[in-house]
Formats: sequence, structure tokens, C-alpha cells
Amino acid sequence: MARDVAVLVGSLRKASFNRKTANAIRELAAGSLALEIVEIGDLPLYNEDLEANAPPAWARLRERVGKADAVMFVTPEYNRSVPGLLKNAIDVGSRPYGKSVFSGKPAAIVSVTPGPLGAFGANHHLRQSLVFLDMPALQQPEAYISNAGKLFDDSGKLIDESTRRFFTKYLQAFAAWIEKHCAT
Repeated sequence: MARDVAVLVGSLRKASFNRKTANAIRELAAGSLALEIVEIGDLPLYNEDLEANAPPAWARLRERVGKADAVMFVTPEYNRSVPGLLKNAIDVGSRPYGKSVFSGKPAAIVSVTPGPLGAFGANHHLRQSLVFLDMPALQQPEAYISNAGKLFDDSGKLIDESTRRFFTKYLQAFAAWIEKHCAT
């Protein structure tokens, strides 16, 4: 049975390279992993004062990520870090303190950019958060996707064969990582 993976995409744009990447990875994973993009654009900013009557979007995120076997983060880089959108989703899911829905879940990070550096800063900054969240992050292979504008056609379909091969290997490694770190 395919493991359930919640995918958090750190970009709001419908046609973003990150969303295209997440969709391509989801298609390539069919059969081995069940990847589902969990929308995070509607999450109110985290505010502990709201916990007594938590917004429905918070409950939806917490429930969906809580039932997942693993989490994949697909993120652009903003100012050498992750976008506020993704950081807010992490804050919502990891609070209140001691009730994190992320704790212990295997994780993978795919950072994507139209530039040459593969969103290296965002990838590593996110890894720092995952340590605190107690999420074992896939170490190898690392996924820094550069020059994303050349990887997709106008409809958003992945057209670069070397990237397709890389994603296939990446998904195989992530599936093995999940099995290594899941209790059941």
C-alpha cells in the first residue's frame, strides 16, 4: 500500500514553478507514494490567542498533516529563507506547544527556483526548522531544482528528462526513508 504524503507548497501562484514541480512529482510517485497537495494559502496567521476557538483552516491543516505518514515541502526561496506562507503553515501545525502534527514524521524538501542556485538557502533554513519539529529529513539525494523555467512546457508538464529521472530516484529514496522511519 502506498504511503500517504502531505505536500506543502510554499507558493501561492497557481502557475508557480513550485506547484508545477509538486504536480510533476505527484504524477511520478503514483503507485509508490500517495502525494496530496495540502493547500495552505487560506491559513490565518498563527496567533496563540485564537487557539481557544481555532480557525477551521487550522483544524483542516492539522487533521490532514496529522493523518499523513510523511510530509514533503516544495519551496521557493525568499530572501535566503522560506516564504512566510510556508513558515506560517509550520507554525500552525506545530502549535500549541507539545501538540505538533509534524513530530516524528519523515520529511523531504524540494527547493525550486528559476535561478542557478536551486533555492539552497531556503532548503537549508527549512532543515533547521525540521530539526526542532523532530522530523527526520531525507539526507540524500538533496533536491535543489535550478533553472526551473526550462523544465516545463506551457501547460506545466515536466519536459526535462534528466529532471524526470532525478525525481524518480528522489521518490525511491524518499519511499525507503519513510519505511525506515514509520513505526507501522
